[in-house]
Amino acid sequence: MSKRVVITGLGVAAPNGVGIPAFTYSLRNSISGIRHDAQLQELQFSCQIAGQPPISEELKLQYFTELELRGFSSTGILYGVIAGIEAWRNARLSIENNEEPDWDSGTIFGSGTSGIDKFRESIYKIDELQVRRLGSTVVAQTMNSGISAYLGGKLALGNQVTTNSSACATGTEAIMMAYDRIQAGQAKRILAGSTGDSGPYIWAGFDALRVCSSKYNDTPEQGSRPMSAGAAGFVPGSGAGALVIEDLESALKRGATIYAEILGGNVNSGGQRGNGSMTAPNSTAVQRCITDAIQNAGISATEIDAINGHLTATTKDSLEIENWTKALDRKGTHFPYINSLKSMTGHCLSAAGSIESVATVLQLHEGFLFGNTNCEDLHPEITALIDASKVPLKTIDKNLNIIAKASFGFGDVNACIIFKKFEN
Repeated sequence: MSKRVVITGLGVAAPNGVGIPAFTYSLRNSISGIRHDAQLQELQFSCQIAGQPPISEELKLQYFTELELRGFSSTGILYGVIAGIEAWRNARLSIENNEEPDWDSGTIFGSGTSGIDKFRESIYKIDELQVRRLGSTVVAQTMNSGISAYLGGKLALGNQVTTNSSACATGTEAIMMAYDRIQAGQAKRILAGSTGDSGPYIWAGFDALRVCSSKYNDTPEQGSRPMSAGAAGFVPGSGAGALVIEDLESALKRGATIYAEILGGNVNSGGQRGNGSMTAPNSTAVQRCITDAIQNAGISATEIDAINGHLTATTKDSLEIENWTKALDRKGTHFPYINSLKSMTGHCLSAAGSIESVATVLQLHEGFLFGNTNCEDLHPEITALIDASKVPLKTIDKNLNIIAKASFGFGDVNACIIFKKFEN
């Protein structure tokens, strides 16, 4: 018999808030984390604004020893460890240094890349014939599974410890992978999430593709404009989101706070066929991902109260809305509410799905729907499909029951999860 799967812990390192209290405050009050980036300006990027979590040296020392921080430069691992350990503590789980691994607990923590700054540093040292000065942590910082390895060691996890990677769908996929493992009875709990490095060596390729916003360099907080007629490309961001996914029986037995239930979901690919490509989604696959997620969750499309979309502030936003209307067979005033966190954080790439899932769960648990900033001029192609009232500009108090969260990534890959307010 399959198990019910719930969320018992949350953690985040986002551009507009590090830690759940700060992040929740920013969501409710439409606070942006997008700032001018002097390094991007110096390097003559077209887009000179970005979203990066504000991490102080004092905060680092709460999660890493001084020895661990010596020669450490992987921002992705830094963000992921901060978010992951916060989620673990938030779930009231032990982080004591036990001699035995916790065989019932694991982590599936995704990443797009790892330690790209460390790679750059290593290349210079190799070119200067200084291989022996690379240090003992260069492999751990630069292997893609570095984030899950660090978390696995710090939390003594004895179940599956792995890293997935599916571009911008990475975080949402990680949660679904954790859900599947727990539902099958192979683990009691999984720390699921994803992280993304920050800096020019991550963002340069997107700037070269001309998909980043360059019209709002002097007004950074206005730069990320999902669903807006004034959208001019996405704003690069970074960070990490983490969720403790647990079977209901285990959560109830230890008296855990239950933030939401995962009813089901789906992960698929469009195979880069039809209108799909390396950088564009196959609409048929997107619609199928959504309808299959609904079927897997055992609900009807009419039960969805809200959508937390992918919605990056590119020309594909209108197509995403069209795909939702077709998949749900709902449009106009019958369409669910919809919002995009990227208006406040930018596009956090491989971390996007997990950070946005944390925001989605907070909305269910606390009874509000955050507003879409920079969307006063809703795109006419979108207003032709759904009523403008379904795209709230300000935070509204709302008792929501079911929210669908979707992410779509390079390589024509898709993931959709159905979250529900918990009822025993």
